[in-house]
Amino acid sequence: MPGETAPSKTPSPRLLIKVTRESLPQVKDKYPFIYLERGRLEIDDSSVKWIDCEANVVRLPIATLNCLLLGPGTSITHEAIKVIAQSNCSVCWVGEDSLLFYACGQTPTADTRNMREQMKLSVDPKKSVGVARRMFSKRFPEADLAGKSLQEMMGMEGYRVRSLYEQKGQEYGVGWKGRSFTPGKFELGDITNQVLTASNAALYGILSSAVHSMGYSPHIGFIHSGSPLPFVYDLADLYKEYLCIDLAFSLTLEMAGHYNKHKVSAAFRQRVIGFDLLGKIGQDIEAILGVKNARCDRQ
Repeated sequence: MPGETAPSKTPSPRLLIKVTRESLPQVKDKYPFIYLERGRLEIDDSSVKWIDCEANVVRLPIATLNCLLLGPGTSITHEAIKVIAQSNCSVCWVGEDSLLFYACGQTPTADTRNMREQMKLSVDPKKSVGVARRMFSKRFPEADLAGKSLQEMMGMEGYRVRSLYEQKGQEYGVGWKGRSFTPGKFELGDITNQVLTASNAALYGILSSAVHSMGYSPHIGFIHSGSPLPFVYDLADLYKEYLCIDLAFSLTLEMAGHYNKHKVSAAFRQRVIGFDLLGKIGQDIEAILGVKNARCDRQ
């Protein structure tokens, strides 16, 4: 983008570790996903093997995985997809570290218990509002939300976020004229809005991969509606204050009027790692929905 500086030579922190024989999950454990990039998935004696860009070969315990996240530079054979499907393992195509989410492939015999529980909650008006209330209670721990309607809680949240923007602007000495984003015209926003847009999109990518890997649907929400990924947007609001909003205001003056996507990406990754987002998502979904993740104990 115009005005962008060259990337730092310091390696950007990674959210997802490189797959090696030592880093593979133990067979006794049920693992939600592993992330692969720059390599090839093939079949050898009916088992799936991963050949990375350095010619290292790792046999993957597909039967113990819920999902494979395929990052940049990956390829997969037709036979590998057949074996993966037979093991009820889903496949997602994502950007680096899953900061972008492109598509998901699910098997005809996929475990749908989590999605069914999610749907049951969403179609029952009282239970659906109850889920929304548990989400809002994480942002309003001192408020009594009992009996409040969804519209009332959304009004509280709107006021909270507007106040948060003003507070962060004062804290970091950044002028704030309001949230602004025009689809397809990223460069028209000011630096703060550009960082907000980029970090929000990265957060949506991570959450989309996590939701799919745990067998939930990103399309069944409890607060948002009329959008492509309402459940992802519901969850994102739990984490945006620190991972996106505070990040945007903290970087604005540092970038001195020149948006630097490498700096934003590195800073966002570092915050996600420090926040332990990948460790929190599953627990938060269980607490919010009030159900146990059925795919954790799939036999």
